[in-house]
Amino acid sequence: MITLLPSTRSRFEPFEAGVSPKQDIRPLLQSLLVMAWMVEARDPYTGGHLWRVSQYSRLLAEALGLSKYEVARITLGGFLHDLGKIGVSDLILNKPGRLNDEECQAIQCHPETGARILVGHPLGSLVKSAILHHHERPDGAGYPFGLDEGNLPIDARIVSICDAFDAMTSARPYRRNMSLEDALKGIKLNLHTQFDGNFGHIFIDLGRSGRLNTILGHTDQGIPIQNCLTCGPTIVVTRNQKSGESIYCPNCHAEAVLEKTKKEIALRPTGRVGSAKPIQPKADLDLIGEFVATSAAALAVG
Repeated sequence: MITLLPSTRSRFEPFEAGVSPKQDIRPLLQSLLVMAWMVEARDPYTGGHLWRVSQYSRLLAEALGLSKYEVARITLGGFLHDLGKIGVSDLILNKPGRLNDEECQAIQCHPETGARILVGHPLGSLVKSAILHHHERPDGAGYPFGLDEGNLPIDARIVSICDAFDAMTSARPYRRNMSLEDALKGIKLNLHTQFDGNFGHIFIDLGRSGRLNTILGHTDQGIPIQNCLTCGPTIVVTRNQKSGESIYCPNCHAEAVLEKTKKEIALRPTGRVGSAKPIQPKADLDLIGEFVATSAAALAVG
């Protein structure tokens, strides 16, 4: 039988946002999501990662039978989990090879950095656990605190699985992306050590039933990942961009023309390189606005 929580006592704290019941939280949500988007834009290979992790987290939370409030809170945590990477050097984030020990230590600071960013923020308590603990493990070998299974908050256990799955199924300069089935096997091999056993089994079932397919390999609903044909990184196509618009690689700044039809999306290189202004990252305010509206409505009834 699958149980929602581990049998050992968990130190779950109530999640109360520091806002009044009548306060409109949409501007606060939007500011956090835009900030997270701009942090993600610093790494040319992770475009769409936050959206995918948030959506995987939503599906897993729903499959666990959580309330709409909890699903919204955990989905938000999935989008904001890497906020602390704002404190990691571009040289480390964009390194084409594997990180050395010192660089790994720098990366491992990002959960605590993210938590510090939200100290005093009215919505900080909603997502603190997902940000601070998404690299903890049931066997106590995670970071930053080495918490064991009985002390892992529910949102951290969910986001941990979803974050790792997206990392496995995404390409990096030094390795190819895994297939869906290989990534699910990787999760299964690490149940009860790296990943929560109960939640991991449910996530594997979601993957094998096809529920993850509209998220896997996409940067938004219905928008497959596009890659620079010159150097390889992800080029994020937003839902409001139209066919014929110029779009630029976040790494080499090569220009391509967007070719968008009802059936497919493609990029046609022009051979030109963008100047400073057009290559600046821009948050997808349509995607974020939809996320904000859905989240605010669910969190208002918590």
